[in-house]
Amino acid sequence: MPREARENERIALLRELFDVAVRSVSAGTCVPPHLPEPAAGRTLILGVGKAGAAMARVAAEHLSGRLEGIVLTRYGHGYPPTEMPPGFMVLEAGHPLPDSHGVAAAQHVLEATRSLGESDQLLALVSGGGSALLALPAPGVTLADKQQVTRELLLCGAPTAEINCVRAHLSAIKGGRLATVAYPAKVITLVLSDVTGDDPSLVASGPTVACRTTLADARAILRRHGIHPPQPVRAALENPSNETPAANSPGLDRAVTRVVARSEDGLRAAGERAQAAGYTPVYLGSDIDGDATATAKFHGELARRYARKAGRWALLSGGETTVTVRNREGRGGRNSEYLLSLVLTLDSAADICALACDTDGIDGTQDNAGAVISPSTLHRARQLGLSATELLQRNLSYDFFAGLDDLVMTGPTRTNVNDFRAILIDAS
Repeated sequence: MPREARENERIALLRELFDVAVRSVSAGTCVPPHLPEPAAGRTLILGVGKAGAAMARVAAEHLSGRLEGIVLTRYGHGYPPTEMPPGFMVLEAGHPLPDSHGVAAAQHVLEATRSLGESDQLLALVSGGGSALLALPAPGVTLADKQQVTRELLLCGAPTAEINCVRAHLSAIKGGRLATVAYPAKVITLVLSDVTGDDPSLVASGPTVACRTTLADARAILRRHGIHPPQPVRAALENPSNETPAANSPGLDRAVTRVVARSEDGLRAAGERAQAAGYTPVYLGSDIDGDATATAKFHGELARRYARKAGRWALLSGGETTVTVRNREGRGGRNSEYLLSLVLTLDSAADICALACDTDGIDGTQDNAGAVISPSTLHRARQLGLSATELLQRNLSYDFFAGLDDLVMTGPTRTNVNDFRAILIDAS
């Protein structure tokens, strides 16, 4: 088979592996088995995060009784009103930086939750992105203050768990606070995990889950990254009244929490498909974090070692790497940055192709899920005058792959278990 045909065949399989992974962690697959029994009174379905609309719609299709619904999701990740259950409200707000729409939505969520009684239940359907979306600053902290701190945490490459720890302690609704507002109603939380370790208190900063971090942890994170926050933020993080509620607080003490989908699920589903296509799956880990370029260098050297063995291999990994932003005008997320570093490490090694995508369909702040690489990537780039080394240094990975037409464009997938990476090696 000609080289170009072989590359196209492997790229098509990589795309299929990603699609299989996303389907395996979709709301339709993961939510129904974990839904609660109908309440004697009302069930308030609250869908928060990038998967919020899909999770809420699926829950409403399978639940009976008196249902009410509020969805808060990222712009463009909702459904039109005609595609949602009657009476369900769909609100959209800013991500990754919170905005005024998120503040207004959070206030609406609080009011609806306060109306619940003892015979009612709150069904919180929580997914990644919810922390920025459900934005209600702690007393004395302004939206502009939270935006500034969030922006600095994002630019320095802080992992989501650290960002959400700070957010939880600067919030009037996250860190388990919403569950205490729901009391005496029953609280059930179903989580699609986008954090390494799958701690549900860190997904969307756990609005209905007891927080495991403290004000001291939040202060330490800012110090570690050299961030000097506005005075109202410093004051809030020193104020003991902003400590998150204890796990035995009313509303949290009887709360039920289940993680219904995680990165590992997507990797296993993709591995089964890779095996059916003749590749031996090798699982490198579902919770890989750290710098995207450094991770890619390690994976590239590992791929080269597998290429020296006889056989066909699929190296699969997930988690959430980070990017240190050197160019504030840069374009590209952690997956395209990973791939640009990987293609330089592989240096056109024969018979190795790779894909890296975010399962929510959005890599960073751009419109792509990620990208693909093949042995011909660097040669084609040079023909177009694209320097992989220069664009990596300038955080312009999106521009590199856009120039090659190698971006993976899916649009919002309405699920989110973080990154999916696959490297196919054919040494047969």
